Amino acid sequence: MRTIGHFIGNKPVEGTSGRFAPVWDPATGARATRVALASATEVDQAVAVAKEAAAAWRSASLARRTALLFRYRELLVAHRDELARLITAEHGKVHSDALGEMARGLEIVELACSIPEKLKGELSTEVSTGVDVSSIRQPLGVVAGITPFNFPAMVPLWMFPVAVACGNTFVLKPSEKDPSAALRLAELAAEAGFPDGVLNVVNGDKEAVDRLLAHPDIAAVSFVGSTPVARAVQLGAIGHDKRVQALGGAKNHMLVLPDADLDLAADSAISAAYGSAGERCMAVSVVVAVGEETADALVARLASRAAAVRVGPGTDPDAEMGPLITREHRDTVASYVGGARDQGADVVVDGTGYTVPGHEEGFFLGVSLLDRVTPDMDAYRDEIFGPVLCVVRAGTYEEAVSLINDSRWGNGSAVFTRDGGAARRFQLEVETGMVGVNVPIPVPVGYHSFGGWKDSLFGDHHIYGNDGVRFYTRGKVITTRWPDPADTDAGIDLGFPRNQ
Repeated sequence: MRTIGHFIGNKPVEGTSGRFAPVWDPATGARATRVALASATEVDQAVAVAKEAAAAWRSASLARRTALLFRYRELLVAHRDELARLITAEHGKVHSDALGEMARGLEIVELACSIPEKLKGELSTEVSTGVDVSSIRQPLGVVAGITPFNFPAMVPLWMFPVAVACGNTFVLKPSEKDPSAALRLAELAAEAGFPDGVLNVVNGDKEAVDRLLAHPDIAAVSFVGSTPVARAVQLGAIGHDKRVQALGGAKNHMLVLPDADLDLAADSAISAAYGSAGERCMAVSVVVAVGEETADALVARLASRAAAVRVGPGTDPDAEMGPLITREHRDTVASYVGGARDQGADVVVDGTGYTVPGHEEGFFLGVSLLDRVTPDMDAYRDEIFGPVLCVVRAGTYEEAVSLINDSRWGNGSAVFTRDGGAARRFQLEVETGMVGVNVPIPVPVGYHSFGGWKDSLFGDHHIYGNDGVRFYTRGKVITTRWPDPADTDAGIDLGFPRNQ
């Protein structure tokens, strides 16, 4: 069986730990290959290579860095279909979703191509007689990224292009569940001309993560994953004096007011809830409908649309939703549907027990729609991370916003309404880091930063955009006084001719 290794110093490196994890084909349930799990020693090797490259890379001109990033972007565009196929093979999402993932990752590469603009400093002249003050930003050194299974290409691209553009070198630890896309990203970076050691990939599990958090030569750690692990990463990084940005889980709410376009709201909720099988931190998992009449009309529309969602392998061009990442995760998600029924919810559409003909062993689950969900139910409280949409009924706008703000998560939210005043009030009152107005998944474009509030973010910085540049650099203020060459009392002779 083929074994996936690491990529260190611009070349493939076989694993030496003797530990491996299976990589599954979610559409068939078959073990496709295996991935080597790095030991602490192998992590040390990658960090040492990155540290050796750091001194030269931080001194590389902005012109050189941006030229390499422009070349890298062109390679990603040329290979995006290939990368999308790798994503589909190991994650399971349909090909169109995988292409969308590549498009959002490319946005951040394009942001990184503009790094000279982002790294411009500030200058104040004559703050005192003959004294100037300037502010500059400098790279941190070696930084690390720990990325999740649900976006195996996009989330790494949210991290390392900005980090290396700022002059850092990078060690990436992707998810061991679908590692091939990250390795291919590193291979293309080498092809683009990135110097040896600027971008390195080590595959692994908790042992590799723990070593990255403890390694004295790692200056900062970026993480995207579940809330419990994000909290642990933050504590581990801070405990070893590292800068950290750790993005956690979510329970994103979509508020539908009585005046909303209910067809638009229903279409948006279906796409946002079931796209990528619900395995995304920006999925809409709760619709809050204000008023019984609104809720009844909206649930009817959601039910008809949910029943029509085409589920199949990601390679099927007609499929709109693929399988889940593992059998265990599929079964966990399914358990929430039965649990919600037991706790009093109405199961309007039940996707449990769904099979795809010819792929009976695949990790498939149909879409589920739950109505009359209440905040005390497990399906509401927990991040399910699957194709399950909950509908909560609220009597008033104030009740709905209060319910959203009581959530321990604060990643994203959306409001659907025709009333500009109501929308403005919502965007100011809701306690989430990202807000959509008639937009169900408000993922910011590359030049604005991504991140939530409360238990959805640990650390002070959001990811990519200006926050990303600030995270991967540190400021320095320089105060300067130079003697005036015309001041003969200063005793300076520059060799200029003088008239006697």
